[in-house]
Amino acid sequence: MKKLLLLVFTTITFSGFSQDVSENQKTNIQEYTPSKLLNKGQWDIKFFNSIYTQTERTEARSSSVTIARETFYTNTTEIFTGISQNSRVNIGFIFQVRSNTFGGASTFDVFKFEDNANARSGLTTIAPSIRVQPFANTPNFSLTSSVFLPVFKDKANVPYLDKRSIFWETKFFYDKTFGEDKWQLFTEADLGFNFGENSSDADINSNVSERFANNSLSVPLSVFLSYFPTSKTTVFVNTKQAFLIDLGNEFSQNSTSLGFGGKYQLTNVLNIETSFDKIVRGHNFQGLGQTFSLGLRALF
Repeated sequence: MKKLLLLVFTTITFSGFSQDVSENQKTNIQEYTPSKLLNKGQWDIKFFNSIYTQTERTEARSSSVTIARETFYTNTTEIFTGISQNSRVNIGFIFQVRSNTFGGASTFDVFKFEDNANARSGLTTIAPSIRVQPFANTPNFSLTSSVFLPVFKDKANVPYLDKRSIFWETKFFYDKTFGEDKWQLFTEADLGFNFGENSSDADINSNVSERFANNSLSVPLSVFLSYFPTSKTTVFVNTKQAFLIDLGNEFSQNSTSLGFGGKYQLTNVLNIETSFDKIVRGHNFQGLGQTFSLGLRALF
């Protein structure tokens, strides 16, 4: 699988660099927001890498406490294609690879992809997905629905890797461009259902900590404001309010984060994105760390 992904990425990269982006044409970062669906036969491949690291979290309420450093690396690969003549239905799949370290390990130790008393890594989820533009007269509104299936082994007495739940997530996207195409407001509202047994009912030979979110509803709400200095460049600021609502597991959380980032159109095919987010408040054992992200997107 790794060799196949490397081959696909290399092919896209070199084919993309053989083309130049004109300053006068509308680039992918301007046109293909998450709200915009692909035409039939188009492909969209995204490699998104993020490192979340924390040395603080809240206690059972909202007061901050210091903890030994914990770091969580996630690689999310998304592959979608357009299948409808009217460009209103896309299908694809998503898979995630994670590497986590605990106990004060260095942030970059996550790239060792180790499995021991203070580290765990592996392929964690795969998700079939569908994107739909439900209203023909509102092309800048769409939704993406995915079912994330855990594929990693369930083990006892090991560090946390990922949620041990089937996660059905639907994301709603809307954007509005204004100011002579120099500004764009993008909004996202998610509904995510975590299905699975309560942590209190888990078998003694399972990892109970990975069941903390089972039987809960995840509701992140995000707003991005972007500015385009040129057709190939955008910078943005964002804020997110996230809720984990208890539906029977007797556990809930909420948090607020602020961030900024930018995108650059490298070629007609390839663009790059980088961002930074900081969780500024939280409730009930919510981490108060920061996320550093780097992504590559190929659209052809």
